[in-house]
Amino acid sequence: MTGYGKSVLQLPTKKVTIEIKSLNSKNLDLNVRIPSYYKEKELAVRKKLAKSLVRGKVDFSIFVEMTADETSTSINKGVVKEYIQQLRNTLFVGSEDDVELLKMAVTMPDALKTEREELDENEWNLINKNIDEAIKEIVQYRTDEAASLEIDFKERIANIKKYLEEVKALDSDRIENVKTRLQKAINDLKVDTDENRFEQELIYYLEKLDINEEKVRLANHLDYFLETLATPDSNGKKLGFIVQEMGREINTTGSKANFAPMQKAVIQMKNELEQIKEQILNVL
Repeated sequence: MTGYGKSVLQLPTKKVTIEIKSLNSKNLDLNVRIPSYYKEKELAVRKKLAKSLVRGKVDFSIFVEMTADETSTSINKGVVKEYIQQLRNTLFVGSEDDVELLKMAVTMPDALKTEREELDENEWNLINKNIDEAIKEIVQYRTDEAASLEIDFKERIANIKKYLEEVKALDSDRIENVKTRLQKAINDLKVDTDENRFEQELIYYLEKLDINEEKVRLANHLDYFLETLATPDSNGKKLGFIVQEMGREINTTGSKANFAPMQKAVIQMKNELEQIKEQILNVL
């Protein structure tokens, strides 16, 4: 969901710059900064951003730079004159240095007055069009990034499938290794054992270490992830849920592996899955 959009509008008396930046976030987090005389349009701007951007930590700003000689701030002459007279009478009796008195007077309350600029609907209509342009730019930025993410997801799912095949290939060796270790442990005890009871206990133990269900479910989750990724209604939250399920199966396989070569393959799967988890936050 990272992205950036910018649009610049030159008006007769000012330059208006619209900037939109977004970062990853599970939900929509809007931060809108606009001049006070556009505040009445803030709600409409928020609705427009929410509809187009859906998710992400979004910073929206309108910067205004005055380019004309006119200014909305002026000196309140009557107030300043009164301050100067009071200062002359209080601090500088008989002084003719009015420049110093003026410097002091203009720092007093109400020495300067600012006329609030009223919203010009025609001006706002132009700004609104430029907001649409900035949104279009950030959406395109996100779309371009999504194309590269799709390629990365497919590559990492393919890698997990490859490591899953390694796990399947190692499973028979793992079972033999477990049997051998248990038999050696019994022999080291140097006690007589009931072979039938030993076989029953071995079967029970191997059933607890069985990972066939995990392998099947993980393979299904991998295929479902790719199917969902290819659909028009694909979204980050749904893909995130599938990734969680994939993680459960991989973790369970790792806890049951009890065989170093298989655990190495599981670690590789976890590494690929972590990369997917980081990037899935960037998907709407």
